[in-house]
Amino acid sequence: MEYISPEGLRLDGRRPKELRQLSCQFGVLAKADGSATFEMGNTKVLAAVFGPHEVEQRSKAQPGRAIVQCEYAMAAFSTGERRKHGKTDRRSTELSTIIRNCLEQTILLELMPSSQIDVYVQVLQADGGTRCACINAAMLAIAEAGIPVRDVMAACAAGYLDSTSILDMNYMEDSGGGPDVAVAIHPNLDKTVLLQMDNKIAVDVFEGVYGLAEQGCKAVAQYMRQQLLAHVQRLAVMQGPTRL
Repeated sequence: MEYISPEGLRLDGRRPKELRQLSCQFGVLAKADGSATFEMGNTKVLAAVFGPHEVEQRSKAQPGRAIVQCEYAMAAFSTGERRKHGKTDRRSTELSTIIRNCLEQTILLELMPSSQIDVYVQVLQADGGTRCACINAAMLAIAEAGIPVRDVMAACAAGYLDSTSILDMNYMEDSGGGPDVAVAIHPNLDKTVLLQMDNKIAVDVFEGVYGLAEQGCKAVAQYMRQQLLAHVQRLAVMQGPTRL
């Protein structure tokens, strides 16, 4: 299959270095302390945050910091094919750990000692890039909950098909068998939070793919900051002027 046309267009009409359309929504769950949906193209993820609250198992409490519990799941209808319900599979466990590790590097845990933050992430619709969409959704839900962070974390992936580096692959491109590099960063701190690679890749190719993924992260971060600011402004208008 040809993933890049002679005109330089991908299967969905995008240029190689073009992100899919981004969309997000805040406060989608009334009972959560923070919640958000995040969409990258046809991939849609829901994240909910509860806490900080008292640690449920006292043996796990950390006197100098908060602990983060994360649970990832895919809805049975997310891929358009019926999925059987069963025990948590290895990928779910792996992604739960990845999201938790990213959040632990982002949240100012030391400001909330002996407390617990629960994060639930569910893929509602999957079309490639679910790992990064989950990280972004969790970040927005954390921010909506008012939990202090070091920086707005953003994630994006890039791959390599038809001898071309391509940004933010959809499912068809992700299934092409080429390498895939997922990156999450703190853009203001110039820090890489996550670097995960599927399949082997030549060093010279990796540099280009990683650089493209990092550019994608910065674009996603800018979008997320704009949406967070707009959300805060809407809340301020709804609450009305503060009386002294």
